[in-house]
Amino acid sequence: MTALFFGILTLVLVGPAAEALSRASWPVRAPRAAMTLWQAIALAGVLSAFSCGLAIAANLLAPGPDGAPTTNPVHEIDRLGFPLWLTLVGVFALTLMVGARLMYTVIRVGVRTRARRHAHRQLIDILDRCDHSDASNPLFGRDVRMIDVQQPLAYCLPGLRQRVVVSEGVVARLSREELTAVLAHERAHLRARHDLVLEAFIALHEAFPRVVRSRSALGAVELLVESLADDQAVRATAPTTLGRALVACADAVAPRGAMAVGGPTTLTRVRRLRDERPTLLLATVAYAAAATILVVPTLAVAIPWLTELSRLISAA
Repeated sequence: MTALFFGILTLVLVGPAAEALSRASWPVRAPRAAMTLWQAIALAGVLSAFSCGLAIAANLLAPGPDGAPTTNPVHEIDRLGFPLWLTLVGVFALTLMVGARLMYTVIRVGVRTRARRHAHRQLIDILDRCDHSDASNPLFGRDVRMIDVQQPLAYCLPGLRQRVVVSEGVVARLSREELTAVLAHERAHLRARHDLVLEAFIALHEAFPRVVRSRSALGAVELLVESLADDQAVRATAPTTLGRALVACADAVAPRGAMAVGGPTTLTRVRRLRDERPTLLLATVAYAAAATILVVPTLAVAIPWLTELSRLISAA
């Protein structure tokens, strides 16, 4: 029953639950709470998948005739029969493989992304046309780099040596207030380390098989990250100012591993800036759902399973 429960929970979380949340319209109204809910769903889905495999494999330790858990493979085969024993061993091996693949994907995504950022950071530092000794423009701090490109570009490079990159085109097109909003947006990404959140979801997306992973889920998380940065930019300027800046940079692109102020989510984010409906109830429900997803299954299933495991160990 434990394995069945965790198996169903895994399928629900990575399937219908993630798909429904990615299609919902309310998350952009409460992005912080929605992001917490997304993280709870992702974490609970991974833990449930592992728990399902381990619960099935735990039958290998079921007590023998003397009441002690069977640990000898020969005795396990005698008790379970070779086909069932081979199935349980295969499930345990598959669980270990899934865990190893997830760890490998997390490391690979992290190393690959940081290598791209490092190479691009070096290039940007060489092409920088910003005069950092000019105190007349306090907006351009030591973290800002300006490149000679007429297309409106604005993005950030997270990491230990953070960079906010703007083009001459965006500086010429935007007013001082709009440029302040753009810089505040990008610096919000850097302060909150939104890149780590995205890396985690990208790793999960790449680790799971194509038949169960959802591109819409990753896109929904990317929209929430941009919405959180927009909220910080609004505090530094005004919604209308940020909206004009987003429209001006709507077709902006960024290298892989960076986060641009514009992009395909611009229209949704501009509309969001005009939505003044209260979000306290939405946020409260989302936080409660996130806590429920993480806590209730754990208490309902893990405690009986740990009790049974403790009984087997004590019998040994």
